[in-house]
Amino acid sequence: MTKLLTFVLCAFAAAVGAQVRVQEYPVPPGHGLHDVWADTKPDGPIWISAQRSGNLGILDPKSGKVEFVKLGTGSSPHGVVAGEDGAPFLTDGGQNAIVRVDPKTHLVKKWPLPADGGYANLNTAIFDKKGVSWFTGQSGIYGRLDPRTGKMDVFDSPRGRGTYGIHVTPDGTVYYASLAGSHIAKVDTGTGKATVIEPPTPRQGARRVWSDSKGNIWVSEWNSGNLSRYEPKTGKWTAWRAPGDDPHLYAVYVDETDKVWTSEWSAQAMLRFDPATERFESFRSSSRNANVRQIHGRKGEVWTPESAADKVVVYRY
Repeated sequence: MTKLLTFVLCAFAAAVGAQVRVQEYPVPPGHGLHDVWADTKPDGPIWISAQRSGNLGILDPKSGKVEFVKLGTGSSPHGVVAGEDGAPFLTDGGQNAIVRVDPKTHLVKKWPLPADGGYANLNTAIFDKKGVSWFTGQSGIYGRLDPRTGKMDVFDSPRGRGTYGIHVTPDGTVYYASLAGSHIAKVDTGTGKATVIEPPTPRQGARRVWSDSKGNIWVSEWNSGNLSRYEPKTGKWTAWRAPGDDPHLYAVYVDETDKVWTSEWSAQAMLRFDPATERFESFRSSSRNANVRQIHGRKGEVWTPESAADKVVVYRY
């Protein structure tokens, strides 16, 4: 039986306390877990991209059991996201392909990128409201795949390398972040054209993006340490610097209450930001080095991969 650790954290932000129950799920070492995605069902599985071992990890939150599905020769998955049918899809940099795993049979299906396009350094994917997967590659590409037909289109990023995190708004608009390019971009899902949107902070290192319920885009800025919000309706930008000395924000996720979670690597902490009060709460990892990468969640839960500690952690609030 896998030993699970559960404890309660009390985080304080400007004298306002918040209680969160934390549970840790150890993962066998050597798999190099990278990103996670939570199934929408309350007790559903947590999908894990095991970058080093070339597997999809499947965590059962009830038992703590983790099983692994081999994705293929040379596999090195980065991102994982659930498709329209609930199946996990992975951006597999090692195979230069988008990979789907059947959640019941564990059958693996692959859609390789065009061979003449070279190595894409695939990063992250998201599904739009029409069931089309949009994905990014740090070599300077983004693309779309319709799993129903197998049709794939790959586009050159307007400013070259760095295309990184990607998300979709409630109305189906796709945005991505460029880490090396220090900008975000809005994608026309019809034509595939990307329009660059400049954050006000230069060389900020926009790493990941996530939409809130109103369609505002939240950006985790790696270089500046800012958590930023872009409001498409007005074009307004607002930035809040994360607490601590020299913060570096990696991932961002907006929960169902529109509170914003971000992983901060300098202090090895998870931060929760309330836009209404403009206050951060900090939840320090029990691991000396956690290196939390992509965050995801479902109602009342935020799931994080501690890539440096070989464990998955859930914050229940």
